[in-house]
Amino acid sequence: MNLTTPISTPVQGYIFDLDGTLLDTLESLANCYNRVLIQLGHPPHPATAYRYFIGDGARRCIQRCLPVHARTDPQIDEALRLQQADYHASWQLDAQPYPGIIDMLEHLSQRSTPLTVLSNKDHAFTLACVEHFFPTIPFQEVVGFSDSVPHKPDPTGAQTIAQALKVPPASIVFVGDTAMDMQTAVTCGMAAVGALWGFRDADELLQAGAHHLISHPNNLLD
Repeated sequence: MNLTTPISTPVQGYIFDLDGTLLDTLESLANCYNRVLIQLGHPPHPATAYRYFIGDGARRCIQRCLPVHARTDPQIDEALRLQQADYHASWQLDAQPYPGIIDMLEHLSQRSTPLTVLSNKDHAFTLACVEHFFPTIPFQEVVGFSDSVPHKPDPTGAQTIAQALKVPPASIVFVGDTAMDMQTAVTCGMAAVGALWGFRDADELLQAGAHHLISHPNNLLD
């Protein structure tokens, strides 16, 4: 673990990003968006391209993966409608927790430290994924994108979780795999921990303000 700023207070809560942090959903999401592109007559992308398409909501991902000439509001709206319908039926396919995630979460839960999730995925899909893939983990708060919670790096979701836990932000560890996660944590005064097994690389996480980098979920137990 690369430590650049020590946590100065006892940890009183964890916030985890979902896609790319707890769940390996790269193939699942790539397959969903590619089905939409093919349905609309556009070429699909290799799954690895979605590492940088994904991260700040479905609409932005649609904008990135559509051909430039098709990035008009009506075409984006239609592609988003198709994507939401496809994902409603396919969100549980080709997705699974990263190796070591369940073990890490179970160990943390035994310490009675609150565990929470904050995702840029739509709230309904966030809830469904957490309930399906982590049925035995006692997450106290699960928050996704909604009318009242903007996409990260807006701090609203993280602040809402801190308020719900009734703990100071400085005592919360925020674990994520993108610049948006690190920026959210820094803005809120939380410890920003970058997950190197996720969608982005160390340089992006450090440039966005990561205080720690971990290469395996069990590093968090340190």
